[in-house]
Amino acid sequence: MRKIKKFKIKNYSNKTGKLIPISFNKQFPINAKRIFFLYGKKNRTRGEHAHKKCSQFFIPVWGKIILNIKTPKTKKRIVLNHLSKTAVLVPPKYWCGVKFIDKNSILMVACDKYYNFNDYLGTFDEYKKYLKKL
Repeated sequence: MRKIKKFKIKNYSNKTGKLIPISFNKQFPINAKRIFFLYGKKNRTRGEHAHKKCSQFFIPVWGKIILNIKTPKTKKRIVLNHLSKTAVLVPPKYWCGVKFIDKNSILMVACDKYYNFNDYLGTFDEYKKYLKKL
């Protein structure tokens, strides 16, 4: 399995505000096919699934969010905050849940695959069985 990677998000500030550009070129970590935004209720978790082929690039837009990423043998907790200027690339074959810590938190997710229901592994048991077949 490929490794989870953190990326610094560049931003430019002046007296009128802040600009955070995202360029879909060779510097962007994936060839984005779709983007969606997650809005979560405070202390609630969304996601809780894995992908067979899809990579996801998580960019915090507002608030504090925790990515809980695991495999049958490892667990990783990554805190994202819109002030930290950090984004995370999660390759396929990792189980991932998104917990919203602050009220009104927003997370942008860019994916390298179009939506495909058959790419999802919806239970941890299904996920473990899939990994054993590889």
